Amino acid sequence: MLRPALITALAAAAIAALAFATGSMIGVSVPTRAGAAPVTLAKTGRAAPELTGLTKWFNSAPLKLADLRGKVVLVDFWTYGCINCVRTLPHVVDLYDTYKDKGFVVIGVHAPEFPHERSAANVAAALKRHGIEYPVAQDNKFATWNAYKNQYWPAQYIVDRDGTIVYEHAGEGQYDRMKQLVGKLLEKTS
Repeated sequence: MLRPALITALAAAAIAALAFATGSMIGVSVPTRAGAAPVTLAKTGRAAPELTGLTKWFNSAPLKLADLRGKVVLVDFWTYGCINCVRTLPHVVDLYDTYKDKGFVVIGVHAPEFPHERSAANVAAALKRHGIEYPVAQDNKFATWNAYKNQYWPAQYIVDRDGTIVYEHAGEGQYDRMKQLVGKLLEKTS
């Protein structure tokens, strides 16, 4: 027979996993589907950790989140050998192309799952293959991954103009929700 404390802990873990897997939005009202009432939660997100331990940068000089205050940022953890990651890339590229001239920045954090994914030449080939023009950095030692307490490929973190994580999502999907949220955040004055 399960003890009440264990049941409570299991229920809390299941709720937390569901919230993370479906994406959690904090402090922004965004409709979830056409005609649906918007979801609004109090702004209680955590400050976005600084990018750290990133080695090779592609498509950009090294970036710091502190220098990007006033912009909306998507930090996208991925690796080129992960099929789930590869399936998200067209959506991330579309999001970047839609908002890059409106104060939106995408930072791809390439964290390797396998040893061959540590190669800068292999990452560069993947960027070319997928038409990725936004900044991407290698996190071969998982320093930024650990700073974000990330556990999944792929995972997306949307950071508002003040440097607060307002949305987290692991896995595929939630593309329309992310696009709506970025648009809404860009409409807000800094």
